[in-house]
Amino acid sequence: MSLKDLDARSRDIFKQIVESYLETGEPVGSRNLSRLLPMALSPASVRNVMADLEHLGLIFAPHVSAGRLPTEQGLRFFVDALLEVGDLSSDERKRIEADMQTAGADRSVESLLTEASQTLSGLSRGAGVVLTHKSDMRVKHIEFVRLEPTRSLVILVGEDGSVENRIIDLPPGLPASALTEATNYLNAQIRGKTLADARTEIERRRAEAQAEVDALTRRIVDEGLASWSGASKDSPGQLIVRGRANLLEDVRAQEDLERIRRLFDELETKQELIHLLGSAERGDGVRIFIGSENNLFSLSGSSLVVAPYRDTEQRIIGVLGVIGPTRLNYGRIIPMVDYTAKVVGKLLR
Repeated sequence: MSLKDLDARSRDIFKQIVESYLETGEPVGSRNLSRLLPMALSPASVRNVMADLEHLGLIFAPHVSAGRLPTEQGLRFFVDALLEVGDLSSDERKRIEADMQTAGADRSVESLLTEASQTLSGLSRGAGVVLTHKSDMRVKHIEFVRLEPTRSLVILVGEDGSVENRIIDLPPGLPASALTEATNYLNAQIRGKTLADARTEIERRRAEAQAEVDALTRRIVDEGLASWSGASKDSPGQLIVRGRANLLEDVRAQEDLERIRRLFDELETKQELIHLLGSAERGDGVRIFIGSENNLFSLSGSSLVVAPYRDTEQRIIGVLGVIGPTRLNYGRIIPMVDYTAKVVGKLLR
């Protein structure tokens, strides 16, 4: 079986196990489940389904003869595929707006963000968290640390000594060596620059490299030594070599071809760097990190729900959210964090 093979009965039983855990924090057994389910199933039938769910890694038994609890993988599957996200009540919206407007009345950003953290803590019964950063922070050091195949932690150290951690998405199939190369290259090039300035500089150099490629290839193609094909925005193109005997005699053409190959490598690397820097600046949307997915709080088995807030130019200048146990009420916390981030963003404008 795989996750996509779960039938309606299996999903209902799994959903009931998770919802029971989120409500009580306790394992639930087959006998209790058979009473809670909307369909008539014997405890024996429920146990058979639970065995399949355990085989898939979605649930586990905390000890022998106990009921079942969701695994971190199970919670992630529930949040991604089965969670019904609710909406805030009008009273909750009014409280968030009133708290934020009162704190923002004195135009103190610190007061506003402190109140946002306290409000989220009070509403969620978890810990409110606010991470801020200066949009014009000048970078002293940057490092990319892969957390999983398509996600990386970006560590930014500012010249003022401040440290920021951001989670970014990676392109599928990006090799581990690309992150190491990006770290080394950027630390040699962007010291004292903002991320926006660094990206502009890299894009400028990429444009210069592309112009050099165009000039070199135009010459050797015009001279009948090679033909050009396959150029596109995402793929710089492919040089099809002709007249190898002529090339062997034309030292300059050989040097041009080698230079073009090196420029192709540089263009590909710069494209990856531009993507990484752009992701580090954006990191958009509500993010949910469950247990060990959350690199900062994994040892405590906590979950983290965060959303970005923006300045007047729609640039992300920080994130806020809630830290709590993995049995957070995700359906309620997600819209709460999202709405608070939007209110804070409006007041900062």
